[in-house]
Amino acid sequence: MVEPCYNNYVKINTSAFVGCKPELVLKTVFGYDSFRDRQREIVQSVLDRKDTLVVMPTGGGKSICYQVPALIMDGITLVVSPLISLMQDQTASLESSGVHSVFLNSSLSKEEYFSTVDEIKAGTVKIIYVSPEGLATQRVRDILSDSTLNISLIAVDEAHCVSQWGHDFRPDYLDIASIRNIFKDAVMIALTATATKQVREDIVKNLKLKEAHVFISSFNRKNIFLEVQPKKNALDQVISCIKQHSGESGIIYCNSRKQVDELTDVLDNMGYSVLSYHAGLTDEVRAKNQELFIKDECQIIVATIAFGMGIDKPNVRFVINYDLPKSIEEYYQEIGRAGRDGLPSTALLLFSLGDVHKVRYFFETSADPALCEWLLQGMLDFAQSRTCRRKALLRYFGEDYNATEEEKECCCDICSRGELPLKEMTVPVQKFLSCIIRTGGRFGASYVIDVLLGSRNKRIMEYGHNMISTWGIGNELSKEDWFELCEVLVDKDIVRKTGEYNILEITSLGKELLATREKIFLPFVISEKSISKGTGSSNGSCTSSDGGYSSGAGVIGFPKPASKKKAVLHKAAEKPEVTDEKGLLIADALKDWRKKKARDLDVPPYIVFGDRTMYDIAVKKPSSREELLDCYGIGEAKVENFGNEILKVVKDYL
Repeated sequence: MVEPCYNNYVKINTSAFVGCKPELVLKTVFGYDSFRDRQREIVQSVLDRKDTLVVMPTGGGKSICYQVPALIMDGITLVVSPLISLMQDQTASLESSGVHSVFLNSSLSKEEYFSTVDEIKAGTVKIIYVSPEGLATQRVRDILSDSTLNISLIAVDEAHCVSQWGHDFRPDYLDIASIRNIFKDAVMIALTATATKQVREDIVKNLKLKEAHVFISSFNRKNIFLEVQPKKNALDQVISCIKQHSGESGIIYCNSRKQVDELTDVLDNMGYSVLSYHAGLTDEVRAKNQELFIKDECQIIVATIAFGMGIDKPNVRFVINYDLPKSIEEYYQEIGRAGRDGLPSTALLLFSLGDVHKVRYFFETSADPALCEWLLQGMLDFAQSRTCRRKALLRYFGEDYNATEEEKECCCDICSRGELPLKEMTVPVQKFLSCIIRTGGRFGASYVIDVLLGSRNKRIMEYGHNMISTWGIGNELSKEDWFELCEVLVDKDIVRKTGEYNILEITSLGKELLATREKIFLPFVISEKSISKGTGSSNGSCTSSDGGYSSGAGVIGFPKPASKKKAVLHKAAEKPEVTDEKGLLIADALKDWRKKKARDLDVPPYIVFGDRTMYDIAVKKPSSREELLDCYGIGEAKVENFGNEILKVVKDYL
């Protein structure tokens, strides 16, 4: 199935895969032994010619969902992609796997553009990438409408951009649906990493997906360790994280250009390999800095949210949020750029309530400040949580999660520390539940807590809730602790969040606790702010508990925690499974070879091979081409392109 070398790479005979089993294509072309979460179902949906919507986390393998069908289906696959860098990355990756693919965008010279068009018309191209803006031009539509071409599949990447509810709406995405009038027989697959119910509905509607099959994969990125630290000495906290990932790639996100520039200058003066990225830089500087980062010529990028969309770099080992993101969606997208290869990685959020005011400043120019505030509140709930962060994060996307004992140590900072001590929280819980009832069960946590703290904001005064019995009775806890208590109550199924705006609703267990007035013990740590108010004194509430679940009447509790576990350092820098000395030497030598090869080919190192492949080779130590094919991520074309050189590296160390 291998054809002669073309544009530096050996090509596979793609026509040989038309009508083949997906598993054969996956192994032969991409070098993977099996499909990942829901990929096989999605591929089959496309092959059955059903319009398909895929919601899959960053690093979950969305591209495989259309690339495998593209090779099995007769005809050309058209991929609508939002960024030039993403198109270049995807085509380079496909070319290295032997699949001839091209892109049509402004980065091509006039000669390159016409040459690419000739290749398309000659029938040698299997996958074409184009931007939504390019697709809207008559020139591109005329090219694709050539009677000799058969567009059998249309893939829309980053499909959330079609929705005004999405975090990165782009008006040009709205015109994509019109392409279906030209290619009436083509099946369409839309793919996105994050999409709420509203965004999913918009994607189906605005892309005119016909009886769409919707696949929602788990949002759980198990390999990413979630950590939130109070922002105290931010620079020291940043440096500590960088040192834990010495020599590895990382991204630091800031909310302002000024902060990006200041932090970049400080780290640069300290000798770190660091560059900046934000909209205030020229296009040339941004492109150059991004390229250096992608090619591992720069270790760290300090950036605003403008950086990262469409970056396929799989070996980002840490993402630091120096400032508070504006929403869970934004946070999830940013941390999703870590560990795309499935290897252990870290997401660190530095949290300060002072950042909240900075975020709210941007709401003044928003078309929907109320929506912005609601999104921010979800982010605050996560940042202030003292229960499992992964569970809180996944709950936001409507997914339940319960960590196993083994998972807890590498799940998040809270789980790795072990269970919190139990506190009697009877009176605060009763106040909280009563306030939900007194306000009519029509509000979210932020409003209920404002009532408990005696706020005189406009909404509370208009509703007359400054006159109810629960107004101002909650001053024994800080605002942060009330939010935390709410999350604990949700976690223990005493309260639930419902609807689009997370309205608080008391569960049957919560109603029972109110009715019986039983003592309530919860895993909770009172903050210093609450302690300074006198919390935990002799009023009978918020007192320590030595017991776990009591069989005696009048006590509701949870299992007594074992002795506090020692915090587990998330060792993302370790080389998975490679334990012997020769294997470690081989892995390092392969990385050196890969970097030189990538420079020769003028591509990012991960286009040649990802870290996971390097480690698998170091473990298996293949001595033949046949054995190389058993290594992760190595298909037939890659053996032809790089096999002899890899085998030589392994042999030299054996």
